[in-house]
Amino acid sequence: MHPERSGKRPGSGGHGGGHSGQGRPRAVAGGGGHIARKRFGQNFLVDQGVIAEIVRAIAPKPGEALVEIGPGLGALTDPVVERCEKLTVVELDRDLAARLRKRPELDVIESDVLKVDFAQLARERGVKLRMIGNLPYNISSPILFHLLPCADVVVDQHFMLQKEVVDRMVATPGNKDYSRLSVMLQWRYDMECVVDVPPGSFDPPPKVNSAVVRMTPLAEVPDVDPKVLEAMVAVAFSQRRKILRHTLGAWITQQGITTDFDLQRRAEEVPVAEYLALAAQVRKPA
Repeated sequence: MHPERSGKRPGSGGHGGGHSGQGRPRAVAGGGGHIARKRFGQNFLVDQGVIAEIVRAIAPKPGEALVEIGPGLGALTDPVVERCEKLTVVELDRDLAARLRKRPELDVIESDVLKVDFAQLARERGVKLRMIGNLPYNISSPILFHLLPCADVVVDQHFMLQKEVVDRMVATPGNKDYSRLSVMLQWRYDMECVVDVPPGSFDPPPKVNSAVVRMTPLAEVPDVDPKVLEAMVAVAFSQRRKILRHTLGAWITQQGITTDFDLQRRAEEVPVAEYLALAAQVRKPA
């Protein structure tokens, strides 16, 4: 299955695509007869208490350009649009998109999210975007990296993901969750986990825990080439158990860099600022 087409909700773990324990499809609770599709791995948020907590964290207001990725049956859509009055939604499921189009307060983009030009959307709206959504967990990293170049036209992002992914995103150096994802997002965003979401908050319940992360683009952006940083960090974390002399050392030599960067550490021990300082030493091609 093409990964961009499977659109699994966070925490689905590839299971529970809307089928009952007896293997017969059943309608999602409160879904107006919609049956969660196994090929989309859909897990719909139904816990009103959790929904209210997420909406409080987002705090939508009229006049803001909010964009929701994967609105599904409208669990977040409804309370958010009540507060902001107009909302743009990106939905791949044809049936759900058709249902959403019946609502005049929604601007529906029926598309694979990885094909949406969010920078162009911000230009059309004339203001910076506020991104929200229950991201398809199996392509959450590609979505986050797809949005990375658009950070300068975004106010903030509130996304529900697998809890283990959020833990990696916000991890600090020396933590077992500190990873390539941590560095590649922390260089551009300030991030925090704002809501924990247990499996019972969904129908059908997923196999793992979920969480909502708030991502706010940093006002001061380090002057580094993102491609250089990405290549360097990939090399650094390619063999986590080895000290960097065996991995990043060769990369530094290839770049012709003279540096006092301490290579007697593992990748997970190096702060983001030091990776950025090293990447900044590489000359951008003319």
